[in-house]
Parts: sequence; C-alpha cells; structure tokens
Amino acid sequence: MPFDSIQIARLSGAWGAMGALAASDGVAAHPHLLRLTGPGAPARDLADAAHYLCLLHARHPGVIDHALEHARQPAEREWLEAAAEAFAEERALLVRIVAAAGPLPSTPGQAESEAAAAAQRHALDMLAQSDRTGTPSGAALALAVDWAAVRTVLDSAAARLGIDAPPLALPLAEETMTIVDTLVREAAVERALLFGAQQMFAQHRALFDLLEARAGARERH
Repeated sequence: MPFDSIQIARLSGAWGAMGALAASDGVAAHPHLLRLTGPGAPARDLADAAHYLCLLHARHPGVIDHALEHARQPAEREWLEAAAEAFAEERALLVRIVAAAGPLPSTPGQAESEAAAAAQRHALDMLAQSDRTGTPSGAALALAVDWAAVRTVLDSAAARLGIDAPPLALPLAEETMTIVDTLVREAAVERALLFGAQQMFAQHRALFDLLEARAGARERH
C-alpha cells in the first residue's frame, strides 16, 4: 500500500528528514481536507476541490513525468516510471469526477482564485523541471506521499457521484523509502531532494487553504 498518515508518522524516524517532513508538512491533517472527507461534506465543496486538483494535476506531462526526464539513477527512474504510470490513472479519475460534478461552483472572488491556482501550477512546473539534481524527484516523491491523503477527497467525491474509483496504485511505501535512502547519500542531493519535497507539500497546503477560503466565501454569500 502507499503511505497513509499514520504510517508516515510511525516510519518518519526510519527514513530520516524526508519522513519527518512528510509527517509535519503533508496535507493529511489539514482541517479542510478532514471536513471534505467527513460525513455531510457539501457536494459543492467536493466539486470545488476536484476542479482545483484537476487544474494542478490533471495535465500531462505533470510533476512526476517531468521528474522522470531529470532522473539519473536506474532505481530512481524505475520508481518514477511506476509512479508516472499509476498517476495516469489518477488523472483519468480526476477528469471523470470533474465531468460528473459539472461546472465550478459559483464563488465570490473567482478571478483571484484562478490567479492563485495559476501561480501554483507555474510553481509546480518550475519545481519539477529544475536542473538542480534531486529537486524534481523530491517533488515527485512528496506528491506520491501526499496523494494518499488527497485521494481520500477524490474517493469521497467519486462516491457522492456514483463513480467507481480504482485502487490507488502508486508505489509501495517500502519502495518509496528505499528510493529516498538511495538518493540522499550525497549531502547536496539530500538538500535538493528535501527542498523539492518541502515545496510540493507547501503547494498542497496552499491549495487546501484556498479551498477552505472558497468554501467560507460561499457560506457567507
């Protein structure tokens, strides 16, 4: 199985700084994510989340695909190839959910939201295409780790819409830990890897902050 939030916390000491970063900066405990996956989450909030996740992650090539182009080590490439194949299914699920959910929910400040999402998408593109060895893979690894939590939102939306979501097929937790251990043997690469991961986690937190603000704006409108 891919990582879940409990496993991340339990294994953080085993895979060092990357695991600790995932446990502290990942979105699994974000209040809005927890609301979206709880009972009675408004359908419009789930639809809104799906639309914005689609804006960030439904394009090809994406973060993992770009990282694959920059991979240098065979084991790194193997992990990224498997992750890229699995994430293609996640993109397809995102598109299905957005199509079934219908138009983006009407929300005050839409232009500002679109500008924020565009800036996030640009930041992810720059991160995943960095020439600094380790940064693109760090971003891809963080995306894979964080996606287990993000996927719970998509599962909730899919269930509400009557869509059968396939099992999450991203690489196993043990495989991800092994790749991290392989890549961090050089201090410079470790710093770049952690930078890429930190920035990926930060973009996801910013996305859920935005979704939370949009949900609040709809409630007040």
